[in-house]
Amino acid sequence: MSQPKNQRVLSGVLQAVAAAILAQTLFFKFTGAEESRYIFAKLGAEPWGRLASGMAELIASVLLLMPRTAATGALISMGIMTGAIVSHWTRLGIVVLNDGGLLFALAWAVWLCGAGVLWIRRAQIPVLGFLFLPTPESQCDATEREDHFPTTR
Repeated sequence: MSQPKNQRVLSGVLQAVAAAILAQTLFFKFTGAEESRYIFAKLGAEPWGRLASGMAELIASVLLLMPRTAATGALISMGIMTGAIVSHWTRLGIVVLNDGGLLFALAWAVWLCGAGVLWIRRAQIPVLGFLFLPTPESQCDATEREDHFPTTR
């Protein structure tokens, strides 16, 4: 069963927003911008943490842009942003180098977009299916399953 059009559209918007934010930060991570170096130095992970984070964000943003892998990209982006949010709360502070909390807000924006995509596309992650409410596909009765997947007796 395919998703309703409004869910596909909402997922596409959330995917694009998250991917755009992640892709925009890649320039700063890979070029070693002052703010990125400061953040990862304060975390004790400069330069390897900055570059590894950049690679993970690149992978997540690419996966988010493809419908078949969007749920996986959302899950990865949520993991990365959970680390960023916790780092802000514990070591960096909400405001970093007078950014007015922009990086913290962007981390939350990506996390929330990822959560939305993951919820909409939860059926695409069978390993995590038990964590979410049943989807319409999983609610068909035995007769319907027999119609779709006949057994030989």
